[in-house]
Amino acid sequence: MIKNLIFDMGNVIIDIDVPLTYRAFAELAGISEEEATRLFHEKAFFHQFEIGKINEADFKALLRKEFNSDWSDETIDTAWCTLLLDMPKARLDRIQELRKSYRVFLLSNTNPIHVREIVKRAAAMGYDFMSLFEKPFLSYEMGFMKPDPEFYRHALQEGGGLLPEESVFIDDNADNIESAATVGIQTIWLNPLGTVLDKLLDY
Repeated sequence: MIKNLIFDMGNVIIDIDVPLTYRAFAELAGISEEEATRLFHEKAFFHQFEIGKINEADFKALLRKEFNSDWSDETIDTAWCTLLLDMPKARLDRIQELRKSYRVFLLSNTNPIHVREIVKRAAAMGYDFMSLFEKPFLSYEMGFMKPDPEFYRHALQEGGGLLPEESVFIDDNADNIESAATVGIQTIWLNPLGTVLDKLLDY
């Protein structure tokens, strides 16, 4: 019997397009999108930011150094959040509805800049975003990133001893889905985008 729903955030609750952020920084720095993309993939501090190894101030300082810039915090935040697209209120409504029947959790690779923006957008629609979930499991707070199986194991434990066989993880990334399955969690691979919240009302 399914008792727990564990949601990813990007391309599940909010649509994202990561290359848009690469493009935004390329335009700011006056370099090619290919060069910006290479930097984002090669430099360790991007990963370190999302697992909480460096804080926001250090992350921004490293960005400025890497791109040889004096960008303001606001400029960095705007470019960094370019990848965040639509978050339909209907999805938040669905999650609210699902809470009547399930324990609902969030498990996401993310960072404080993106979380701050998402919380702001949800508030504009009348929602306290984090209150939609019994507990959010965020990579920068947990010290793990999907698809590391330890992320899922720690989430089950910190959720109060959630049983994997009673839990469903919903994500748009096949690697993340496969990893969750290795620790016994049931999974739903969200493909195409955005349809699972409708289906889950009848799960």
